[in-house]
Amino acid sequence: MKLVVQVIEARNLLAMDSNGLSDPYVKVQLGRQRAKTKVVKKSLNPIWDEEFSFRVGNLKEEICISVLDEDKYFADDFLGQIKVPVLNLLDKENLSLGIQWYQLQPKSKKSKIKNCGEICINISLSQNTSDDSALISQPSLDDLTSNSDKSSELKREGDLPLPNMGADILSHDLDPLKDEKLSGPSFLDRIFQVFSGRNAEANNPEAVQEEPGQLTNFDAESSSEDTNLSSNMSFDELLKAFESKHQGGEAPANLPGGVLVDQVYVIAPCELNSILFSPNTNFLNSLAEIQGTVGLQFENWKIENDGEVLRRLVTYTKAASKLVKAVKATEEQNYIRVENENFAVLCNVSTPDVPYGNYFRIELLFSITPGPEQAEEEQKTAHLVISWRANFLQSTMMKSMIENGARQGLKDSFVQFSELLGQNAKVVELKDLGANKEQLLASMKPKSESVWRMGLTFFANFTVLSTIVAAGYVLLHIAMANVSVIQGLEFSGLDLPDSFGELVAAGILVLQGQRVLGMVSRFLNARQQKGSDHGVKAQGEGWLLTVALLEGSNLAAVDSTGSDPYVVFTCNGQSRTSSIKFQTLEPQWNEIFEFDAMDDPPSVMDIDVYGFDGPFEEAALLGHAEVNFVKSNLSDLSDMWIALQGKLAQACQSRVHLRIFLDNTKGNDIVKQYHDKVEREVGKKVNIRSPQTNSGFQKIFGLPSEEFLINDFTCHLKRKMHTQGRLFLSPRIIGFYSNLFGHKTKFFFLWEDIEDIQVVPPSLSSMGSPSILVILRKGRGHDAKHGAKSVDEDGRLRFLFQSFVSFNVANRTMLALWRSRSLSPEQKVQLVEEESDTKSLNSEDSGSFIGMDDVMMSEVFSCSLPLNISSVMELYEGGALEHRVMEKVGCVDYSVSPWEPVKEDTYQRQVRFKFGKNLSRYSGEVTSTQQKSTLPDRNGWIIEEVMAIQRSMLGDYFNLHLRYQIEDQAPKAKACLVQASVGIAWLKTTKHQKKITKNALSSCSSRIKQIFSTLEKEFTLPKS
Repeated sequence: MKLVVQVIEARNLLAMDSNGLSDPYVKVQLGRQRAKTKVVKKSLNPIWDEEFSFRVGNLKEEICISVLDEDKYFADDFLGQIKVPVLNLLDKENLSLGIQWYQLQPKSKKSKIKNCGEICINISLSQNTSDDSALISQPSLDDLTSNSDKSSELKREGDLPLPNMGADILSHDLDPLKDEKLSGPSFLDRIFQVFSGRNAEANNPEAVQEEPGQLTNFDAESSSEDTNLSSNMSFDELLKAFESKHQGGEAPANLPGGVLVDQVYVIAPCELNSILFSPNTNFLNSLAEIQGTVGLQFENWKIENDGEVLRRLVTYTKAASKLVKAVKATEEQNYIRVENENFAVLCNVSTPDVPYGNYFRIELLFSITPGPEQAEEEQKTAHLVISWRANFLQSTMMKSMIENGARQGLKDSFVQFSELLGQNAKVVELKDLGANKEQLLASMKPKSESVWRMGLTFFANFTVLSTIVAAGYVLLHIAMANVSVIQGLEFSGLDLPDSFGELVAAGILVLQGQRVLGMVSRFLNARQQKGSDHGVKAQGEGWLLTVALLEGSNLAAVDSTGSDPYVVFTCNGQSRTSSIKFQTLEPQWNEIFEFDAMDDPPSVMDIDVYGFDGPFEEAALLGHAEVNFVKSNLSDLSDMWIALQGKLAQACQSRVHLRIFLDNTKGNDIVKQYHDKVEREVGKKVNIRSPQTNSGFQKIFGLPSEEFLINDFTCHLKRKMHTQGRLFLSPRIIGFYSNLFGHKTKFFFLWEDIEDIQVVPPSLSSMGSPSILVILRKGRGHDAKHGAKSVDEDGRLRFLFQSFVSFNVANRTMLALWRSRSLSPEQKVQLVEEESDTKSLNSEDSGSFIGMDDVMMSEVFSCSLPLNISSVMELYEGGALEHRVMEKVGCVDYSVSPWEPVKEDTYQRQVRFKFGKNLSRYSGEVTSTQQKSTLPDRNGWIIEEVMAIQRSMLGDYFNLHLRYQIEDQAPKAKACLVQASVGIAWLKTTKHQKKITKNALSSCSSRIKQIFSTLEKEFTLPKS
């Protein structure tokens, strides 16, 4: 018995691509049998009209029909699905549901998107299996296939052939033994006959026996055709065939896991591609010998799906490491871009033998693009960028550990990769790129055009030509006509129109003349602006910004005659303007602009493209863009196409071609000068951080290497719940990072994004400490929105930071940096000087560890208390008992905030107190965050606490992590089991770590024993 599914069409699908459309296709699944339709490009109302057949093995199964949007590089997007039980068909008289429209449903009932569109399908059952050569579905033998792996998807008969691997699976599954089992009618077929009332003889056993052979032969023949085609073509011919099917594609973005290699080599991109991926290269064999990899085997490159796919499989056994034994790995390499000298290869690596190996795959993206030109040697260069990510096929609690292990393993492996590749191709150092910058820019010269040629280009249009013809016609008429007689209101010297026809003709001539005179005025003014800032040399020392404007592409037309585009660059209050290019949508500038030296490193540069329309008219904005130096790599800026934003620009897909260079002429002195300037503003010493600290800071927020840390402060971020973390300040950004109970929070925004910084007076909710309110400008800081406390009525994000150790120092430092970056001189005068702090900043031995790894917890207390669990939990309810117990153990001015729900059965609160003399001989304050949640069996509670010690010697070097597990032992006994563990998260390095760790664990152990001993006495001793 077979099930026939006809996928006809869909309508009103969701738009998942940036162009407002989707590339939809349909996946049909019955049990472990799967099939898919072709992909319809750029459509929200696709038509497929394809039919699939499945063998029914269980009447209780459901037909799952999913609609997806194809993503060329990453996982496909889900658009909607429907599920139809097979039993529904048995209720129909003709065993068919007929052609119907079904409403697509979201994957989750909690999804906010309810209208996913509709799909039209026809589903029917058939007892006749004699024509099952069209059956295309098979059991999926690999349930852990990646979302982006299209090789396991099955295609219908008449569509493109299956890969060899698919043919092998089919021939393996449909062996003679299974044919024997299919030779007679199954139990399910007999049930089908009962419901359908049809004769059992309609089922032809011979036809069933022939079907597997036919299917296998079909796929084997198709697969062999691909193999023969690929084997007869060289590697270069395969690349050309693939390139012919993928014209005009955009370069894929780096994978989110990070960049492993980013290097420029003196070699042509095509030669570098051959070294890495050609079948004749020895590079990978040499690398395998260095890394101890054995059993390296390469399949030939195969071109499949009529040139749409170019892939090969590589298998090998990785050498054993200290943590993992030798494991087998399978690597599928797929070309995703071949265009001129640009190559992109996506490698999908599976290692099922490692722990949790079936839960994830490692993806590597090799991107090869032309590098900057070498003017002296006249040699081509290639820019190689290798990025990675872990693609998790199933959710697991070990995700963080797997990612960290993979990151470290890949990092070590690609160090050897880079060293070996450097022996095959010369590495271009960054200093060499800087030396070639002047030569590269010197080779750029604007194309010289004569005034007559430009005038001919500008005035060669219908308006001017028609005006000239009309003017000539009128002059000829005047020469041929006789002097008219003075009549009406005319007098000598004034000749008025004698009819309405003459009046209309005169008006048209005047308007045409006015338009031509306006064009002449525009041309003359544009000529004066030509190259106004090109070639003007920068003055001074500091941060020098150089921008080379090469060309534009697909610029928008202002009117029917086109546009006269020019570009304005703005950075740190300075502007540079290009020349105007007449009547073109594909302008060629080749102009160079230098900005005067800046004391502050630039954060962003604004790019505005205008259409010139005369000196007295407002220029039309053709598009705009922004270059963010904080989020961009300087090597990427040396040659880049930037897509313009705006309605006109996005509709035309406008772009500009730039080369951007940012140099620091003062070297390391600029760091010291910047610190000195901040010290003068703050009035306190600001220590220069070590290179290791700066490197860790850059790694946390993904910042470029020129960014350096100025200061950092422990504080709380106020949202719905308080989040304890650290606030980092640098010349260009303000960032926050927290790792609380395994949940990481991090974000940053630019100083220029800030509209105002306000001080909020102390309150009970801020634990008696003043807070700093940061308000961003409208439309800025979208990447940091998850850290905002609220959004005001004007759409501005508001961030609230509180509980600083040294509030005055933090406030003055933030004001100083904000004032130097974004305020005008008038605004700076209006700022009120803050009162200086009485204590200087604490010095540090070497630097911050920027970020807290998982803390090792040590159990320091375990005891069974003769109290019920409700009595013990009174210690964490904020009542009189809690205050009384904490004061007895030495906590002065003890205060707590109410418990607030974080999620189901999880609550959080803030605690603050001072050390008493019996608790510590050193003065100090404690601010901590407590989180309580129920045990899995709801038989008790877990209380976790992160404690920050302030105003105490070396207190800012570490945080204490405490964990209490309180478990009810009833009904066995009226008692509670209390277990307490302590750990230390180091924020800064010091040579006294061992001593501090020993002292902290001992003090915490003694304090916890005293707390629960006091609690027990409160309930057992009679009250006086």
